[in-house]
Amino acid sequence: MINEAKKIVEKWSGEKIESIYLLPPSGSPRRYYRAIFKDRSFIVTYSSNIEENKTFISFTKNFNSKKLKVPEILYLSDDYNFYIQSDLGDDRLFDYLKRNGWSENVKAIYKKSLDELLKFQFNGLGDLDLSLAYPRREFDRQSIMWDLNYFKYYFIKLGEIDFNEQRLEDDFNSFTEFLLEAERSFFLYRDFQTRNIMIVDETPYFIDYQGGRKGALHYDVASILYDAKADIPESAKDEMLKYYVDNLKRIDKDKAESFLDYYYHFVLVRMLQTLGAFGFRGIVQRKPHFIESIPFAINNIQKLVNEKLSGMPFPELRCVIEKFNIKQFEDLI
Repeated sequence: MINEAKKIVEKWSGEKIESIYLLPPSGSPRRYYRAIFKDRSFIVTYSSNIEENKTFISFTKNFNSKKLKVPEILYLSDDYNFYIQSDLGDDRLFDYLKRNGWSENVKAIYKKSLDELLKFQFNGLGDLDLSLAYPRREFDRQSIMWDLNYFKYYFIKLGEIDFNEQRLEDDFNSFTEFLLEAERSFFLYRDFQTRNIMIVDETPYFIDYQGGRKGALHYDVASILYDAKADIPESAKDEMLKYYVDNLKRIDKDKAESFLDYYYHFVLVRMLQTLGAFGFRGIVQRKPHFIESIPFAINNIQKLVNEKLSGMPFPELRCVIEKFNIKQFEDLI
């Protein structure tokens, strides 16, 4: 595949490249190559998932037209398997945070990221072609139930945690009904987390939004502030949440005032989805980053339920979460 990527970028550029290499794999089966010329470089992406590629291409062009901070698409193969995009480097917010700790510089980047998130949420939907949204055009009942069942089958059952299936399904249905009460007329990035935010000259740029769809404001704020392995301090989560809500208030006071009514429930559904992903990508596919993230995620979700959702009216779900044991998952790993 690397030879084909090399041919494509050389044909597109009309020049010989100095080198090309495969970038470390992520959670998806997409392959990313960095093609290096004497004075510049580009990212060549290969994926056989044509529907997802079309979504990413369409969304990227739309976001560029709105001056959102995303890469540029420079070339697309006729079969939609390959595309070339601008190179945003290797410095992800996750790495920037680990290097610097929760410093003033990191805090500034988080604030910039939340500023940009509001632009995505309020400006990103606009004339976006949601008919291309993959695999779902809205974070609706079906989307939520997919996430909850992902958690059930790839985390609870893999972890061999005892539960009453009917009572858990009843909780899932009640939980879904509650989440659907929140307004869902905004762009939902879907995976707004520190590994999808690139730092270029102290400015955040954004990648991997091909799962974006129409949805509520709360989900993406939850994604970045409760990013499991980033593990930012609780005081930082509270400070950044206040920063976001204060800025939201300048855009729409009513939405800001009702934001916290649903926020921590969206944190919970995001964390359940994430645990499902960690189970599938880590325990089943054996990808190290996801395996290493499981203890952080367990600590986060148990803390959330005990401190922020102590009155949560989903007894079987609470019971399951209380049974999580890091040692039990370490044995599986």
